[in-house]
Amino acid sequence: MSTAKQVLLPDIGDFEDVDVIEILVSPGDEVKLEDSLVTLESDKATMEIPSPYAGVVKSIVVTTGDKVSKGSPLLTMDVAEPLETPADADADDAATPEPPPPAPPVVAPAPQTPPLPGSPPPAKAPVPQLTRAEVADAARRAHASPTVRRLARELAVDLGQVEGSGPKGRILKGDIQAFVKKVMSRSAATAAVGVAVAEAPKVDFSRFGDVEVQALSRIKKRSGANLHRNWVTIPHVTQFDEADITELETFRKNQVEKLTKEGVKLTMLAFLIKASVVALKEYPEFNASLDDGGENLLVKRYYNIGIAVDTPDGLVVPVIRQADQKGLFRLAAELHDVSEKARSKKLSPEDMQGGSFSISSLGGIGGTAFTPIVNAPEVAILGIAKANTKPVFRDNEFVPRLILPLALSYDHRVIDGAAAARFTTTLRTVLSDIRHMLL
Repeated sequence: MSTAKQVLLPDIGDFEDVDVIEILVSPGDEVKLEDSLVTLESDKATMEIPSPYAGVVKSIVVTTGDKVSKGSPLLTMDVAEPLETPADADADDAATPEPPPPAPPVVAPAPQTPPLPGSPPPAKAPVPQLTRAEVADAARRAHASPTVRRLARELAVDLGQVEGSGPKGRILKGDIQAFVKKVMSRSAATAAVGVAVAEAPKVDFSRFGDVEVQALSRIKKRSGANLHRNWVTIPHVTQFDEADITELETFRKNQVEKLTKEGVKLTMLAFLIKASVVALKEYPEFNASLDDGGENLLVKRYYNIGIAVDTPDGLVVPVIRQADQKGLFRLAAELHDVSEKARSKKLSPEDMQGGSFSISSLGGIGGTAFTPIVNAPEVAILGIAKANTKPVFRDNEFVPRLILPLALSYDHRVIDGAAAARFTTTLRTVLSDIRHMLL
């Protein structure tokens, strides 16, 4: 016996009014669980929406070109079989104790009177230091039913971070909901800390001449809000330096012809990624993030490098994962692939997550220096301007050398000026002699 079910758009992250660009099924089609139903296009990516049921498509509610948000109806289906087995239903809905309420977010305590003499100091909970691979492995091994796993996917919850309250540590629906409430309460506590600024003057510019109104792209609207938040909440300092890349550029050009035949373009950015990894390993505080309370530094043992890519609609930052495990040629190929995906708006949300350090390069455009804005929750970003030939005094004479400007912006709560100077000095050393990349 079948039951009519309405398929609603699940939570797809921080996106609203997303365009429907393709309908992948028709009335009468039989679909399986997780089969793709429609394709959506956001400001940064396209995504396919999987079916939450197995059954037959009854009717399509949306059409190509419609704008949808979380909870919007997509289609109706005749569901021929239940979503979960009786064992799953019993395990999820059994009369188990309600999961304990989430712990309140950790906030900085208000000034208090000193503790009594002899009283022990309050203990601080240790911060878990898990690698990305360990977190992913924990999510795969999590004890949860298919229904709970689907709910976790819809809410973008990492099961590896959820503590189950069911029998033998089984994760229940209530555990997922409690985890989301805990995260939301932390976000609300963070948002409550604001910065008062004067309102910008309101001016009728049409009084002075003709004015054309051009709507900002979605990417610029979203990235603009993030950049404003990062600039206001992070105490920025920028360390400037220069690297002599004369020999490096000679080597790169010698490899270009060979790689071009293989369809790979070896740019300076691939070398910058390798050099950054060397410096990050030597100074791990640059490959880190502050915890929610701002009291602990979460040092990452992976090297995922975000690359700012200029597109017609604005700036996006796809991530090159495990850069420390890849050679120059593979990095060059991946840089080409993510750049093409970015410009064709085919990046997925996953492509832009998990970065630990970012690079913004204007070398192909021009300029002498700039101050990049830290991409929170990272603590540093490297900016590259255009390399120019300059006279350098060597061996009692001036010789022409190709000089690359470096600009390292960093979170001064985590990194001080001396550490930043050492970091850029290491970068300069590695870029001036690529043999240091092998050490």
